[in-house]
Amino acid sequence: MSTTTTTVQETTQNVASLKLRSPPEEEKKEPEYRYAHLLPHFSADRYPPLTPFEHVDPGSRALSHPNPREFLERATLVDEITPHLGTEVVGVNLAELDSRGRDQLALEVARRGLMVFRDQQDFIDRGPDFYLEWGRHFGRLHIHPTSGHPQGYPEIHLVYRDLKKTFNFEYDDAVTPTVWHSDVSYELQPPGLTTFFLLAQPKSGGDTLFTSQVSTLKKLSPPFVAFLRTLKAVHSGFEQAEFSRGGRRGGTVRREPVEHVHPVVRRHPVTGEEALYVNRQFTRRIVGLKREESETILKFLFDHIDKSQDNQARVRWRPNTIVLWDNRITAHSAIIDFGEGGEARHGARITPQAERPIPALDGLDLS
Repeated sequence: MSTTTTTVQETTQNVASLKLRSPPEEEKKEPEYRYAHLLPHFSADRYPPLTPFEHVDPGSRALSHPNPREFLERATLVDEITPHLGTEVVGVNLAELDSRGRDQLALEVARRGLMVFRDQQDFIDRGPDFYLEWGRHFGRLHIHPTSGHPQGYPEIHLVYRDLKKTFNFEYDDAVTPTVWHSDVSYELQPPGLTTFFLLAQPKSGGDTLFTSQVSTLKKLSPPFVAFLRTLKAVHSGFEQAEFSRGGRRGGTVRREPVEHVHPVVRRHPVTGEEALYVNRQFTRRIVGLKREESETILKFLFDHIDKSQDNQARVRWRPNTIVLWDNRITAHSAIIDFGEGGEARHGARITPQAERPIPALDGLDLS
């Protein structure tokens, strides 16, 4: 809120020495929000169902480079966040990467699952047209069916929360709003390399948790993994759509919700690594099993993801940080622990779609 800085002079007993009050200064205005043009807008536009497309992962091109990590040569810091997940980088300007460097970035994100780049104001300030050009290098840009976006740029998914309002998909009737998910996994071709950054953030809190779905799978016994490879599960966007139709998040559904069948264990098209591919937010049931069997297996897998701290990494946001992750082999959750402070958390996500999930078991029927 605005404050007034007028100073009231003390009144003395001696009228002759009475000091007149200074005229009040003009009320100071709040500085204009630098990223107001990127605040959530909820258009009334409607979109037809998504159609399949052929995806070629740019990381595959970097496999033939003599030094696939060449784009990191000028970095002043390259530090592993955990042994199995995440690398923090300082000294690389993502906005200046050419096509070759972006290919190498895609491969490194596929190998590490998660990368955190500090000091990226140049990238953030280049604006939405640049965001689209950047994202299209990695795949077809996804338009979220229910989230807010900057006006005129539906391909940019926004998150926003402050003391008075939220435009996020959150469970407000649960003990904790932490919900592990892989973004829009209900699509036929869910996202691959994803770029996310905060435009405004609380001084403390609002971190993001990530977990390696490669590592969570490797923790399981070989016979159980062999069984999981034979399974496929339904991922659904209906609950998310109903959340918005109930008047929350912005109250709009631009594309009718879908559900699709994906393998419970998928294979990465570039690295060949296998990853668990279920998440509590969107995975509903295992195809072909009795209800109790499906619920028991999914509950075990969800609990395993939730509780496996040795597979997880926590990103502490600092101004001008950009985080990239491979949505095919990781899951994540925002931490909503900052609301009482009244500060805003405003973020933008660039979300290229990738291939339809490849089953780890050759020949698995996904119909």
